[in-house]
Amino acid sequence: MLIEIVIVVAVVLTSMLSGVLGMAGGILLMALLVSLKSVAAAMIIHGVVQGTANGSRAWLLRRHLAWKILPPYLAGAAVSFAAFASIAFLPNVHWVMIAIGSLPWIALVVPKLNGVDVTHPATAVVCGTSVTAAQLFAGASGPLLDFFYLHAQLDRYQVVANKALTQTIGHMLKLVYYGGVVGVSGDGVDPLFLALSVGAAVVGTRLGTRLLDRVGDGDFRRVSRWVILGIGAYCIGDGAHGLLVAI
Repeated sequence: MLIEIVIVVAVVLTSMLSGVLGMAGGILLMALLVSLKSVAAAMIIHGVVQGTANGSRAWLLRRHLAWKILPPYLAGAAVSFAAFASIAFLPNVHWVMIAIGSLPWIALVVPKLNGVDVTHPATAVVCGTSVTAAQLFAGASGPLLDFFYLHAQLDRYQVVANKALTQTIGHMLKLVYYGGVVGVSGDGVDPLFLALSVGAAVVGTRLGTRLLDRVGDGDFRRVSRWVILGIGAYCIGDGAHGLLVAI
């Protein structure tokens, strides 16, 4: 029971964090779930909770959605899903954590990568392909998705709204993949606990979107960069630790 309480509280806090920054909450929640539950249960819980949190965030900020991003993003997502479904691949999450965590640092070190902008159709296709692959591969893709939005010509409301919509799509595809294609079970996840977690995600999202009104665009960009780099470093460390433990 204590583990379930910890997870519900974490869902509220991580949903608030994502509601303000449009990022970070999902990867932090995934890290916690994997440390407390089996990988199978973590995938199911994370998909349902984060799908709800991002879906409600996208709905609350729906007037800020840039719909032109969606068609090319969906095209890229379809490519990844079809590729994974064709082989029913079960990934090594440690290597993927290292890869995802490295991307924000690569963007910082290589100046020409700073021009990546998800509002460009070709970039949106690449975003949909890579982000969906990361969702199916590791269960989370926050730092990778952030990479495509940091230099997008969008204000903070548009960034948070559009990232929420694309993340919702990713989490739904993850549930379809693990629950249907691969056939992973939830390892006896309590439906009542899952319902409480979903409610906590909605509450946290609502609180986070209210806090967003108090954050200026300049502060938003500055804080976003450091949060992304910090999460990237954490992902690299977590993945490397997992590989060492497995040796």
